[in-house]
Amino acid sequence: DWNKVFDVNVKGVFLCSKYAAPLMTESGGGSIVNVGSVAGVVGVPNLSAYCGAKGAVIALSRNMALDLARHNIRVNCIIPGTTLTPLIQDLLKSDDTEEKRRARLAKYPIGRYGKPEEIAAAALFLASDEASFVTGSSLSVDGGMTSM
Repeated sequence: DWNKVFDVNVKGVFLCSKYAAPLMTESGGGSIVNVGSVAGVVGVPNLSAYCGAKGAVIALSRNMALDLARHNIRVNCIIPGTTLTPLIQDLLKSDDTEEKRRARLAKYPIGRYGKPEEIAAAALFLASDEASFVTGSSLSVDGGMTSM
């Protein structure tokens, strides 16, 4: 359902930031890292609502970076590709032939799916002091998929 997808993925991001920003401002600033998806950058058949919502998260993150910078709050977005979470592993097993597996992996120049800890490392970097001059950025963590 279109509204549910947007409520969870876009409205949820907006409301979390809306209510966190004043607290962050009171404490001197901070970092917000939102989670987009490669689906927000490239199209995926039959997933229009999800693709639109994740694209909106990417755009919203960029704009929030402008709005919140004066409060010393950085806002960035990670854009993960397919990541081997338990849910994805189950989906891949349920519809996996060698031919389908090769076709899916061909979308990734690095030749494999991401690991949850790789996505976490990207988010941790953006939240860290090492990224103190990074705001309004979208970091693709997708094995090169969006470079193709």
